[in-house]
Amino acid sequence: MPAADSRTAGDTAPALRAPRTLADTGLPATFVAALVLKSTHVHGKSCFADLAERHRLPISVLDDVLAHLVRERLAEISHRGASDVDVHLRLTDAGRAAAHDELARCSYFGPAPVTLEHYIDSIANHSVRSLRIVRNDVQAAFQNIAIDPTVLDAAAASLNAGRPLLLYGPAGSGKTFLAERLGRLLHGDVPVPYAIYAGGEIVQLYDPLVHEDAAGEALAQPGDRRWRMCRRPLVISGGELTLDMLDLRRDASTGFYQAPPHMKANMGIYIVDDLGRQRIEPRDLLNRWLMPLDRNFDLFTLQNGSRFSVPFDVWPVFSSNLEPAELEDEAFLRRLGSKIYVGPLAIEDYRAVFQSCCAALGVEAPEDAFAYLVHRLHIPSGKPFLACYPNDLLRLVAAAAYYRGEPKVATQPALRDAWCSYFGVLPDHDGIHPSDEERAARKLASG
Repeated sequence: MPAADSRTAGDTAPALRAPRTLADTGLPATFVAALVLKSTHVHGKSCFADLAERHRLPISVLDDVLAHLVRERLAEISHRGASDVDVHLRLTDAGRAAAHDELARCSYFGPAPVTLEHYIDSIANHSVRSLRIVRNDVQAAFQNIAIDPTVLDAAAASLNAGRPLLLYGPAGSGKTFLAERLGRLLHGDVPVPYAIYAGGEIVQLYDPLVHEDAAGEALAQPGDRRWRMCRRPLVISGGELTLDMLDLRRDASTGFYQAPPHMKANMGIYIVDDLGRQRIEPRDLLNRWLMPLDRNFDLFTLQNGSRFSVPFDVWPVFSSNLEPAELEDEAFLRRLGSKIYVGPLAIEDYRAVFQSCCAALGVEAPEDAFAYLVHRLHIPSGKPFLACYPNDLLRLVAAAAYYRGEPKVATQPALRDAWCSYFGVLPDHDGIHPSDEERAARKLASG
């Protein structure tokens, strides 16, 4: 693994070279041949151009595969044109029977996987632990974001230690937003394989829901097309997280495995949101993390009994509404690099969030709108200045204005109605009082 201070956040590692021969892939000839058998059986006659696109393999490798299939009398050449790409094959009866058997065992016939060894080497070359965060990067990522600078500095600096981070505080204080924004500090692109070959099985790793293509590129680079070049991943697990989700999951209907979320997050950041709100005991979930946090690798077991380890190369960030002491696991808490409280905003920061949300939602705010929100709504009710409130309240203001066909203006009545709806209270109750102007208007209307 590179030295911890050997690269800055924007550096890139050497490109992955495309395999020239079947042996270069590191995959067994019978395994790659089975991929070609299955895809040809499903799609009918296949040419090298089709196979190269399906399996992301060069023509020279497909030549080796075809030679193997012909030698085993599983396929035959039906056409060979003038170019290397213009080669067509069809399956023999034995080939069709073999393809049928392979599909029954495992239905995967997509891009050829990379070996576990190649994947581990790639992580070492692009390790997130080799990055270093500096204040200028932090200020750029959080430009125009209202946040306590001491909280921000502590959170960003803790990542340089390569240790986990626990953000705790009341719901709605902005912990998840802060954690996601920290992901913007992870500059540079990393190669993510479509799948991994480990212990004779396929583990699908690339996930378009969490892996964002680098600069809109569809393929990794002119080298090995079994990889996609992606932004450093940011993966979030919330209250739905269970212990089973942290292990390899084999789909009995497809016959191959899906990588767990923290494996998909390798070379990036993994956020466990709402820690303590999962359907399992926090202690059980935290104990699951002890070995990865201690040794920087995780151990997995396949259904066939094979075991293998994969680097745990992520910056883990845990977010919780609970106090650290409430997690009741001293062994886990000792392994956290920092435990940072994220609480209510200072009033000026709250004003900045309010103004920013008005601009983002296209809501006009009269001069007295923020003062009314603070002195007539927050202070009488005792509600803290949490970062989530302005956006949530102003969305209700905008929705009500749209419903009535009126301009989106945060008037005092509009803010009060939004507040009552949001917190489920009635006007004149729980500290929600009409303004003097509204009282006068009500009195006049009642005669």
